[in-house]
Amino acid sequence: MPHRVAVLALDGVMPMDLGVAARVLNEALDPAGARLYSVTTCSLGGRPVRTNEGFRIVVDDDESLLEDADTVVIATQEPDEHLLATGELPARVATAFARIRPEARIVSLCTSSFLLAAAGLLDGLRATTHWSLCGRFARQFPDVEVDPDVLFVDNGRILTAAGGAAGIDLFIHLIRRDHGATVATSAARRCVVAPWREGGQAQFIEHPVPKEADRSTSATRQWALNRLAEPVTLQDMARHAHMSERTFTRRFRAEVGTSPLQWLVQSRLTQARRLLESSDLTVARIATACGFGDPVALRKHFHTHLGLSPLAYRRAHRAPSPRTRDNAP
Repeated sequence: MPHRVAVLALDGVMPMDLGVAARVLNEALDPAGARLYSVTTCSLGGRPVRTNEGFRIVVDDDESLLEDADTVVIATQEPDEHLLATGELPARVATAFARIRPEARIVSLCTSSFLLAAAGLLDGLRATTHWSLCGRFARQFPDVEVDPDVLFVDNGRILTAAGGAAGIDLFIHLIRRDHGATVATSAARRCVVAPWREGGQAQFIEHPVPKEADRSTSATRQWALNRLAEPVTLQDMARHAHMSERTFTRRFRAEVGTSPLQWLVQSRLTQARRLLESSDLTVARIATACGFGDPVALRKHFHTHLGLSPLAYRRAHRAPSPRTRDNAP
């Protein structure tokens, strides 16, 4: 049975953001081409929803859909002035939230994190929202650790995205978390979006790409990706870019949103994931091929970033071979 996703549309919903979950998750397919997620939209009382663009959207389901959902998505909506002023969750929204199963995953897009915070679902957790409202969010909900400098935050059961476009990255991340890098990359390709933007990447609002195109770090990034098995250092990358280490780090962070060495670790982890999913190489061989040097370092990074050992990741995300699928009962 496909993973059931219910998208809750509230008055003031942003139309583009309302469709993000279905657009991305519907492209996640199993080896036979069947969808791995079933995405349905609902509203309070099943009534038409007023968008922030001057038109209404008709949906087929009411909030009872939330009771059976494996994942609930709260689509971006313009923050209610009463909510912003008081931090109180509207009664009808609170009643709808009460129908969500305790084990269901919950995702908020952009300013909908205000609703989760008002419901107490983010207390003691790290979360994000649109950069322009992070200060207000932090003042309104002091029990929430607000991070204004990321695309999304994954707390396991509850995830928050900084905006509608960041929601694309979050859903690609969820596909990768649920089904592995191969399925996620294929879904991203069909959506014509980047297959990997880490949640910790900056929102870019205050980090514009340098105007000097010839001084971009993109060529050096590609150079480093072609040498993941080698002990590439910050000095090596700066030398390749013909910059000082300080200038290279500043430009790199402005373009990518993270430091060169953090990016290098993430790139090596991505390659290790692909090899664990698609090859029979030992963990030691993969550690060497991806530049971690030895399996101990690889296991340390997997536990830190994914909460799994490499072998546990392989068991969870390795696609069955065609012969295994053909012989399955």
